[in-house]
Amino acid sequence: MMRFSTLIKYPADWMTGANADNSVVLTSRIRLARNLRDEPFPGWATREQRASTLEELRPAVEALAPMKDGFSQALGDLSSVQKQVLVERHLISREHAARGDGSAAVIERRQMYSLMLNEEDHLRMQAIRPGLELREAYEGLSALDDELAQALPYAFDPKLGYLTTCPTNLGTGLRASAMLHLPGLVLSDQIGQVLQAVNKIGLAVRGIYGEGTESLGNLYQISNQSTLGESEDTIIRRLERVISQVAEHERNAREKLLEDDPDMVADKIGRAYGVLRHAWVIDSKEALNHVSLLRLGADLGFFAHETMRLADALLMDIQPAHLQLHSGRKLSPEERDAIRAEIIRSRLHSLPPPDIRPTTRNGDSSNTPENSGDA
Repeated sequence: MMRFSTLIKYPADWMTGANADNSVVLTSRIRLARNLRDEPFPGWATREQRASTLEELRPAVEALAPMKDGFSQALGDLSSVQKQVLVERHLISREHAARGDGSAAVIERRQMYSLMLNEEDHLRMQAIRPGLELREAYEGLSALDDELAQALPYAFDPKLGYLTTCPTNLGTGLRASAMLHLPGLVLSDQIGQVLQAVNKIGLAVRGIYGEGTESLGNLYQISNQSTLGESEDTIIRRLERVISQVAEHERNAREKLLEDDPDMVADKIGRAYGVLRHAWVIDSKEALNHVSLLRLGADLGFFAHETMRLADALLMDIQPAHLQLHSGRKLSPEERDAIRAEIIRSRLHSLPPPDIRPTTRNGDSSNTPENSGDA
C-alpha cells in the first residue's frame, strides 16, 4: 500500500481546481454513513469488538478497485501531526483523528475517495470533486457503496433506511456539501442575509472544518441537514440549486463591488499582496484572510488567473500540521507563524504587484482614474 509521505507529496486535483471552474465553488463532497448488522456501533463497542469489526471492514475496503494502490493505515500507527494533516486535507474528520486503536483510514491514491473505519459509524465514506460536481461525486461513491454492500452485511431497516449512530444521519446516511469562497458577499455585507436564507430552507452553514468550526478565509460549507424521508436524488438536486444561487449572488456581488467602489477593492487586494509579500510573522487566521483576497484578485483580473492555483495551494500548505510536517518537527505557535510567513514570501516571490487597471470581468477599465477624465 501507499506510504504516507507519497500520499501527501502531491496535492489532489480537487485541491488545485484542475479542469474545473472553482472560482466560487471550490469543492463538492458526498459522505455516506453505514454500519454493520449485528455488530455494536463503535461508540458502544468494547476495544475487542472494535478490533474484530475492523478486521472485517478493512479487507473489504482495501479490495475496492480504486483503493488497491491507495493508502491504508490504522490510526494508532499515525502520529498526531500526520492525523492532523489528514484533517486539514479533509480526508478524515477531527473526531476520527482523536481515535486510536480499532480505527483506520483508507484513502484513494488521488485523494478523491477516503473511507474512515470505526469513526462514529463503522463506515464513513466520502468522495470529493473540484467545483460544483455533487452528482458526479455521488455516482462515484454510490458505485463503491454498492460493491461494499455485496461483501458486508449493512444495518438496514426497510422502513427507516440505513441505521446510524446519530439519528440525524438515519435514512440515506448521506451528507452532501460544497465549500464556497464568498469574499464578495462578505465585503458587501450581504453574507449574513444570504446565509440566513440558506438556513431557513433547512440547509446548514459551517466553517472550514465542518460542524462547530468558524469560517476562515471567507470559506463556508453548505450542506443538507435532513437525511430521512427524502431520496438521495432529491437532496442533491435541492443542494445543487441552492449552491448555484449562492454562487450567482457571489459573482454579482463581485461585479457590483468593482462597479461601485473599485478603489476599495483595489486597496483590499493591494494590502493583502503587500502583507503576504513582506510579512515575517503571520498567524493562520490573518494569512488565510489575505490569501482569500489574493484569490479574489486572481478571479477579478488583478493577477494572472494562474495565481488562483497558487492561492489554493497556499490555503492548504500554510496550515499548522502541514507546516510541522514540512519542518519535520513539532513547532511552537511562534515558530509556525514565522515559517508560514517564510513559505508565503517564497511562493509569492515572483508574483508581480496587482494590476489595478481592470475594473470589470470584461476588462472594461472605463472607471479607472486614467480613463475617467480626472487626470
